Order: sequence, then structure tokens, then C-alpha cells
Amino acid sequence: MHRRLATGLAASALTLITVAATATTATAAPADKPKVLANWTQTSASSYNAWAAARANRSAWSAYQFDWSTDYCSSSPDNPFGFPFSTSCARHDFGYRNYKAAGAFKANKARVDSAFHEDLKRVCNGYGGARKAACNSTAWTYYQAVRGLG
Repeated sequence: MHRRLATGLAASALTLITVAATATTATAAPADKPKVLANWTQTSASSYNAWAAARANRSAWSAYQFDWSTDYCSSSPDNPFGFPFSTSCARHDFGYRNYKAAGAFKANKARVDSAFHEDLKRVCNGYGGARKAACNSTAWTYYQAVRGLG
């Protein structure tokens, strides 16, 4: 009788361990999450566009458990002097939040900040003359702020 009980308990314990391991695996982010994060935080326009497309379709990326939250440009204006910087700020927040969560912030901060500056300059490329110069000057100020305070 004790042998049957012990066998039944062992089988139950094995089943429980298997279910727990499967549940942990099912909720873990895909192994390529660091690569995807790196691809979306480069300085290029194609990196920005890939991130923006993913942001517009977040549900397709839910398995990756990315933090998409943002406060946009924090305590700075999101659209200073009418320049639409909010989406650039959102991608910058994405990089900071996800690299911090991954424990890889320090190694990636400079690149995320540089990508932010490139994103802002791409916004400024839509202007000409004095307006473009003012935009680029504002972009430089925002970049210097995140480099020093971010």
C-alpha cells in the first residue's frame, strides 16, 4: 500500500513539475528579444521605421514582453516651437525602459541617445532655412539633455 501511494505521489509530483516548466517556458520572451531590441534602437531611418511599424502593431509583438510605455519628452515639451518630437521621445523611452529591464542599459545608453538625436534631426529635415536651423538647434539641446541627465 505504501509503495502504491509513493508511486502515485511521485507521478503527481512529476506531472506538476512538467506543467510548471511548460508554463514558465510559455511565458518567457523569445530568445531573439535582445536582437530585436537592438534592431529597433539603431540610428538609421530603417531602424526607426521598423520600430514605428511594430509600435503600431504591438499585439503582434506581445510574446516579447516589451515595455511600450512612454511619457514622451518627460518634463520637456513634446512639440517644442511646433516641432513634432513626441514620437522620437517615445522611441527613446522604449530603448531606455527595455534596456534597463534587460540589465543592459549602461552598454546601450550612448547608442540609444544617438538614435534619439538622429530621429530628431530627421524631423528637422522636413523644414528649410531658418526654421530647419531652429529645429536642429532644439534637437541638439534635447540630445544634450538626455546625454547628461538621461
